[in-house]
Amino acid sequence: MPLDQPVKIFIVDDEALARERLRTLLGDLAPLYPHVVVGEAASGQAALDSLRELAVDVVLCDIRMPGMDGIELALHLTRLPRPPAVIFTTAYDNFAVQAFELNALDYLMKPVRLQRLLVALQKLPGPGVDGEQLAALGQSLRGGGRSHLSCHERGRLLLVPVSEVLYLRADLKYVMARTLEREYLLDDSLAQLEQEFPDRFLRLHRAVLVAREALAGFEKASGDDVEAYGWALLRGLPEKLPISRRQWAAAKAAGAAGNA
Repeated sequence: MPLDQPVKIFIVDDEALARERLRTLLGDLAPLYPHVVVGEAASGQAALDSLRELAVDVVLCDIRMPGMDGIELALHLTRLPRPPAVIFTTAYDNFAVQAFELNALDYLMKPVRLQRLLVALQKLPGPGVDGEQLAALGQSLRGGGRSHLSCHERGRLLLVPVSEVLYLRADLKYVMARTLEREYLLDDSLAQLEQEFPDRFLRLHRAVLVAREALAGFEKASGDDVEAYGWALLRGLPEKLPISRRQWAAAKAAGAAGNA
């Protein structure tokens, strides 16, 4: 990468000592590699809050962190207008191998060494991270789906806590996520979300997934109702969701299990 301008670097690690070590190493590299550390964060969520407003060239990102881990953070970063390159840092060999397979710019084993950090930075620009592979790897490593969904609204990337989503509904090219407060349009497909969160969301209809804990009851549709075989009632919302004939038995069974 031409170094006519300093490379903008952002550090993400939940351990203060790890962030300090990276800052020290980067300081030692300054004569060889012009750069500026423009910020740091102790969590994926805090990092994304900053990086939505701050354009950077590369993120040095720990993989295993409480809450939003590094894999999920990297996935959300791919949806920024100008995604930064990602260099993963990790203390776990198996994470490193899998991270490298994602086409991340590079990965660094902890404790990070000076020469190895320089080699990684010199790869800029590098290949983009594969979003689908990131999602699959993250699900495997953490044993479940993301903590947040993301959507673009008025030029900004917003995060939607999965725990607050009551249902998901396909709407033309988008999927609408409904919380108690409002609706969000997502870029994910309904099929992807169903696969990522099988324990949280239940399919009611070819176009609808509902959070199992949001189910409050059921109604059989009238005989002349062409939209649905039945209806799901929701906790906290007046609206009803359609249930297809195929999904009716499974939905009622899931509702009964949830209320047991």
